Amino acid sequence: MKIGQLAKVSGCSIQTIRYYEKEGLLSLPSRSEGNFRLYDEKALKQLEFVKHCRSLDIPLLDIKTLLELKNRPEESCSSINSLIANQLDLVNQRIKELKELKSELQIMKKACSSDNTVERCGIMKTLDV
Repeated sequence: MKIGQLAKVSGCSIQTIRYYEKEGLLSLPSRSEGNFRLYDEKALKQLEFVKHCRSLDIPLLDIKTLLELKNRPEESCSSINSLIANQLDLVNQRIKELKELKSELQIMKKACSSDNTVERCGIMKTLDV
C-alpha cells in the first residue's frame, strides 16, 4: 500500500508517518518503480505500536528503545519494566500538578460568582500579583 492508504488505515497523517520513518520508528519502506513508498502489513503493525505508545504519552526515544527490544525477544524485560515505571512516575507527578491546578481554579471560580464589572471581578483580583 502507498503512504496515503497507510495514513487512512492507521489514522496517522502522512507527515507523521514520514517523521516516524526519519526518526527510525518505522522501517524504511520498499519503493515502487515510480519511487513511491510501498508499505506492507508489518509497517502497519509497527505504526499501530508507535501510535499506541504515543497514546500512553511514551516519549519517542523510549518508543525507539521498546522497538529495539522487541527485536531481541531473548533479552530480559527488566529495562522495559523500568521504562514503564518511569513513565508511571511522570504520570503520577502530572496528576498531582493537575489536582493542584484544579484546586486553584476552583478557588478562583468561587471568588466571583456574580456578574460584576471587570474592575470588581474577584477572579481578576486573585490574578493580580
